[in-house]
Amino acid sequence: MQACNDYSVVSSQTASSLSARILALENTPVTSSNYDSLKSAWDAYYHNPSLPNDTVSYAKVAYQLARLHGMRGGDSAAFFVKKALDYIEPTKGNLDEKALVYNGMGNILSLQSKSHQAGYYYNQAAGIVLSDSLLGLSAEAKSVMLLSAAQSNNSTYQLSLAERMIRLAMPICDSLPVGHVGHQRVLVQMIQTLRALKQPADSIAPYLLKLEALHRRYPQQYNPAYLYESKMFYFEKTYQTDSLLRYQLLKTNLDQDIFQAGKAHPTDVNNLFLDYCNVATTYLVLNNTELAGKYLAKAAAIKKEHPDKHVSQNDVYYQKAVATLCEKTGRYDEAIALLNQTMDLKEDIYQEQNTQAVAEMQALYQLQAKDKSIQTLHENMKINALQLQQNRLWLIISVLTLILLALAIFLLYYRQQQRRMRSEKEKVVLQQQLLRTQMEPHFIFNTLSALQSFVRLDQKERAIKYLNRFSRLLRTSLELSREQFVPLDEEVETLDNYLSLQQMRFDQAFTYTITVPEEQDLTAIMVPPMLIQPFVENAILHGIDMETGSAHIAIAFVFDLNEVLEVKISDSGKKAAIGVRPDHRSLSSTISRERLSLLGKKAKLKTVSAAHGGTVVFLNIPISGQSI
Repeated sequence: MQACNDYSVVSSQTASSLSARILALENTPVTSSNYDSLKSAWDAYYHNPSLPNDTVSYAKVAYQLARLHGMRGGDSAAFFVKKALDYIEPTKGNLDEKALVYNGMGNILSLQSKSHQAGYYYNQAAGIVLSDSLLGLSAEAKSVMLLSAAQSNNSTYQLSLAERMIRLAMPICDSLPVGHVGHQRVLVQMIQTLRALKQPADSIAPYLLKLEALHRRYPQQYNPAYLYESKMFYFEKTYQTDSLLRYQLLKTNLDQDIFQAGKAHPTDVNNLFLDYCNVATTYLVLNNTELAGKYLAKAAAIKKEHPDKHVSQNDVYYQKAVATLCEKTGRYDEAIALLNQTMDLKEDIYQEQNTQAVAEMQALYQLQAKDKSIQTLHENMKINALQLQQNRLWLIISVLTLILLALAIFLLYYRQQQRRMRSEKEKVVLQQQLLRTQMEPHFIFNTLSALQSFVRLDQKERAIKYLNRFSRLLRTSLELSREQFVPLDEEVETLDNYLSLQQMRFDQAFTYTITVPEEQDLTAIMVPPMLIQPFVENAILHGIDMETGSAHIAIAFVFDLNEVLEVKISDSGKKAAIGVRPDHRSLSSTISRERLSLLGKKAKLKTVSAAHGGTVVFLNIPISGQSI
């Protein structure tokens, strides 16, 4: 168990360290100089064997690799962003990472011309941004996600949704650093969307003025092509054809420079092709068929030179312009033929787009079904967790109820036992008191009988002396009888008085000795009163031979380590019989035996015959009140 604990701690520390290093690398900006080193570092993390155990970190690494491959147009970008999506999507929370991966997936699908599927993921990312203002994403990331979703919605003709997202992105873009491309992008997309919504020129003008001010203030930071295009939209709506043509030509010159300086990227090819078509159309509006034909010839040359990079949908603009040129130059049959071709081309494009849209909708339906399945799984997990929590709560309540019930039963039982023990103790005490009251009349009866014999024999002096000792013994006996336990020295004194009385009664026919340990404090040792006296009385009356005049009774007190007082009562014996006569039943001895049995397990009584013919009685009496 200790080894497992140590491994768990080490694993936790390793995961924490790995997450910290990944976070530090995430915050490192990508430049042309550090691109290769960053890519190598992310590759090393990706192949770390412990990384798949950390789902979030694995998704982060896969996303960063997709981002780096995407910067260079690598095909692996789609692979890594799909990996990141598979890992991060089933997790609970992690909204920052999910938004980044959704936006990355939208970028990949957009490059694959899957506009509807791309829009789905763009909107997923934008929805996370709009739903939680406490996200840890930067303002730049939030603005990119909202504007990407708006651009995607614009391309799928969800224009109102696009406008809403652009308006929500505006305050975020305002917080971006000076010169950031987001300041231009949000204004350009708003102008494009308002044009698509066929809003009046007055609604476009405020954003166009802001865009112009931005380009005047930072002329080196922004591409003027976007400003020219925005002005073209405005002048088109205000029917200022000369101004429209001016900015079309400015934009065409910029796109020509890019086309000639670059490697003929498909975007550059189609931008320049459309520029030529737009300029030609404007010249036709101005009835300048010569220049219109010149730019249409340039468009045809671009298409012929790069047929693999040309987008067929753009042929609609070209053929319409050519048809208009034919019409204006009197070639009506050619114009009609071109218009018919344009209609057929539009129909083909429509069918192609419709087929692609159906395929994307099916894929989108599968994505939504997958999301719904994941959501249902999460809900089921929540329900199961709540049920488990509820079951655990009921289990705790049941256990607590059983514990309380057991405790209540135990308390009742304990209380009942305490009552029973108190009752037993009171009963024992009453029995002790009752037995003592039975002993004292017996002792008094015997003493009065002796006194009666003195009076009958007219031995007045002996009777007075006897009566004096008896009264002192009786007073002591009465005082001791009220107590449950008495000091041993008082009990010894009572025994001494009793033996003195019996000596007088039997005319000094026996002697006695009482031996106590000198090192013990007899006043601190408590014993039941009048417990020893009946056995001494029994030894006098039934254990010694009074006729010899040499009878002797010895009483010895001994203490052992178990806090028990051992009392040894030995007599000299009789000639006729040894010990107590078999037919004799002493009432005082019987009472004492009963009292002794109430003192507990340590109290014992043992009678043995001595070697010289006498009897020895051993009493074990618990002391210090431990007997009851």
